[in-house]
Amino acid sequence: MKAIFQTTISKIGEFAQDALQEDMLITFREGAPQDIVDYCFIHQHSTTLGELTVGGELELADIRYPITAVGEVATQNLRELGHLTVRFNGDRQAEFPGSIHVTGQTPSAIPLGSTLRFFA
Repeated sequence: MKAIFQTTISKIGEFAQDALQEDMLITFREGAPQDIVDYCFIHQHSTTLGELTVGGELELADIRYPITAVGEVATQNLRELGHLTVRFNGDRQAEFPGSIHVTGQTPSAIPLGSTLRFFA
């Protein structure tokens, strides 16, 4: 597998960690609208070198999660806005067009400076 996206978490919104308790992670690039920053893990935007795919992997803070579903606009949202909703429930069909689903234990916390990578 090759890395198609890599970034670093540069800011954690006030309520971003709370979403982890609901098996969800929400990302957005730096410069996100202020009204949603509190709910997101903000990252340094990066170039997306391919498509998010089922069978690919998300690596977050050195833990890999297999991707089980990809919404129809997830790659586009990541590429253009750095926005993505990750669900840690292993569903085989994306809940929303901009979400992806992965298998694995939801992290209890994600530290500032963590690396986020996608592999295809």
